[in-house]
Amino acid sequence: MIYLDYNATTPLCDVAREAMLPYLERLFGNPSSVHAAGRETRAAIDNARDKLAALLRVKPNEIIFTSGGTESCNLAVFGLARCRMQRGGHVISAKTEHHAVLNAIEHLEKHEGFEVTWLNVSRDGIIDLDQLADAIRPETRLVSIMSANNETGVIQPMREISHICRERGVLLHMDMVQSFGKIDADLSLVDAASFAAHKFYGPKGVGFLFLRSGLSIQPIMFGGAHENERRPGTENVAAIMGMAAAAEWVKQEREKEQEREQKLRDELWTRIAENVPDAKQNGANAPRLANTLNVSLLGIDSEMLLIALDLEGVCASSGSACMVGSVVASHVLLAMGLPMESARSAVRFSLGKWTTPDEIKAAGDAMRKIVDRLNTRKSAYAVA
Repeated sequence: MIYLDYNATTPLCDVAREAMLPYLERLFGNPSSVHAAGRETRAAIDNARDKLAALLRVKPNEIIFTSGGTESCNLAVFGLARCRMQRGGHVISAKTEHHAVLNAIEHLEKHEGFEVTWLNVSRDGIIDLDQLADAIRPETRLVSIMSANNETGVIQPMREISHICRERGVLLHMDMVQSFGKIDADLSLVDAASFAAHKFYGPKGVGFLFLRSGLSIQPIMFGGAHENERRPGTENVAAIMGMAAAAEWVKQEREKEQEREQKLRDELWTRIAENVPDAKQNGANAPRLANTLNVSLLGIDSEMLLIALDLEGVCASSGSACMVGSVVASHVLLAMGLPMESARSAVRFSLGKWTTPDEIKAAGDAMRKIVDRLNTRKSAYAVA
């Protein structure tokens, strides 16, 4: 199997697995218990929080453990937007956000009286900074923009976005789920940021929200005083330990690894472009994550292509992995102005630490084989 879907999820690294094992076996105490077994796991959580805070250059009490990226984004959007007034207000986001942010903001708009400004993006997926500046008004409660897009890999101008929000006194949340471990996470630029362990070789089902000290947030769950009364529920100790270990591990030689993955990504694109004249890279002229290649293959349905790739032993995707296996036209590509035909023919390849040159060659050969076969069928149908 050739796995080229690292943006959907990553394999669990060895150091994360090793960090988790003791807490899946003998160290099973509830961290809220006052006895020795509970104190032992509470100390482990505190150590993991300290590790993550040190990596991100923030304070330990600014880390809130959650069940993953979706909950972290929901907590930031709902918790910060609802905090200042009982009902209503104004929120700004982009049309290309992950559904964890999109759907949360749509809920605020439809059910809680919020007004929303959806920012446009360029053909390469960069938000309109002038529109952002013009959209902020006195009742604006929150701006939520992802640092790097999960489908295209396009990196937003975080420093410029932060400057606009700081200048106007508006809170800024960034979804950093896809970018952590690939680019620098400068949390001095934001008020809140979301993370998910399984995107950086940690376990699934755990993540965290960075929330700047001094900011209040309304919880979105109820039933306990955990995480300083910001997120109730018994902590997933083993997963938290694995997440902290994976975060340290993925930061090692990060720049060197990203250079390696970029070369492999560009090699894959060269192989595809040589064999598919109508292929087009999406977001090619914008800064992108080094591991992400989003390609539209005009005239070829992405669902058909993904099935064919799977039969050849290649794992790829059409974009977000959070739509329960469905293959639909990408809202990200449509927001970038691509015609429906291009959006419906898009495939995302995402590379990672275990991607090899041989796998890239094999994936390129598989693409050539599949496209040749599909084109032969088209020609046969045309003659018939």
